[in-house]
Amino acid sequence: MERNGLIESLVGLLVLAAAGVFLFYSWSVSGQSLARDTYTLNAVFGRIDGINAGADVKIAGVKVGTVSGFSLKTDTYEAKLTLAISGATPVPEDTIAKIVSDGLLGGAHVALEPGASDVFLMDGESVAITQGSVDLLGLAVQAFTSGGGTKAARSPVNEPADELSLDP
Repeated sequence: MERNGLIESLVGLLVLAAAGVFLFYSWSVSGQSLARDTYTLNAVFGRIDGINAGADVKIAGVKVGTVSGFSLKTDTYEAKLTLAISGATPVPEDTIAKIVSDGLLGGAHVALEPGASDVFLMDGESVAITQGSVDLLGLAVQAFTSGGGTKAARSPVNEPADELSLDP
C-alpha cells in the first residue's frame, strides 16, 4: 500500500512540473517580460496591419523590445502603439519606427531605424517619425486591375487621321 502512495506522489509531482513548464512557455510567448529593466515608448501609425501585443521591436534585425499594447486615437483615427524597450538600448530622438512584414505569409514587427542624435528618448516619450504597414494585397489587386477594361492611351502617331492634310 505504501508503494502506491509513493507512485501517486511522483505522478503528482510530474503533473505539477509539466504545468509549470506550460505556464512558463505561455508567459514567454505572451510578450510579457520577467525583467523589469524596460522603458516605454509610444508611436502613432496610420496602419498597423499584422501587429499584435507581443510582436517584436527590432533594431538592425536584433530584438530590443516588444509591443506591449495598442489603441485607437479617436481624434485622428490612427493607431497608437506602446513599445517596451530594453533598458540597455537607448533610442535616439530622431529614430524612425516602421511596421515591417516578416514575409508574405508571416506577421509583422516594428523596426526602429536610429538616427544620429545625441539626445535619447526617455520613458513615456514618443517616436516622432513613423511609417505604417503597407497593404500588400491591395497593392497587388491595384497592379493587376489598373488599365484592365479601360481604353488604353494611344499616342497621336498611331491614331488614324480623319483628314489628310499636306498644307504646311
